[in-house]
This record gives sequence, structure tokens and C-alpha cells, in this order.
Amino acid sequence: ELVKTKFGLREAVYAALSGPSYETPAEIKALRLLGADVVGMSVVPEVIVARQMGLRVLGIVGVANLAGEDIVTHQEVLKAMSKCKERLREVISFCLGEL
Repeated sequence: ELVKTKFGLREAVYAALSGPSYETPAEIKALRLLGADVVGMSVVPEVIVARQMGLRVLGIVGVANLAGEDIVTHQEVLKAMSKCKERLREVISFCLGEL
């Protein structure tokens, strides 16, 4: 709870697609109807393996593109992630310090 309060984080439902292409507006709409808050191509395969090994998992995801009607480009995603990487670094450092 402390990390959520300190950084303004919130729990969300993460829907994973296999990629490697970005999701279409139609896929986003369908996943939103199913209750997804965030859609991505990573985290889930790693979490499945970790849980099978009996490990506890905390997923921290940076949102790089907000779903809309437009198709997002890889360049836009890279630019957005570049902007949020320092904040992600702060969150991870804080979490590690709390262990």
C-alpha cells in the first residue's frame, strides 16, 4: 500500500496479447468490454513461469500508449517509454529498498 500511495499507482487488469504487432482499435475495444484496463505483450509469460516455480510476483508496467482510434507506431511507444523510465526506476528502487 505504501508504494501505491507514494507513487500514485493503482491496481489494474492487464490483458496480454502475443504480439509482435500492436493491438488494433477493435482489439482494444473488445478487451475493454472484457474488463481490461491495460493491454500489452509482456509480463504475462514471465509471470506464468515464475508462478510455476513458486515465486511471488509483482508486475510493474509502464503505459506507453493510450488506446484510441489511431494506430500507434513503434517510434511513439519508444518515445513514451523514454519519458517514463526515470519514474519506473524510482518505483523499482523504492520497492527493492523495502525488501
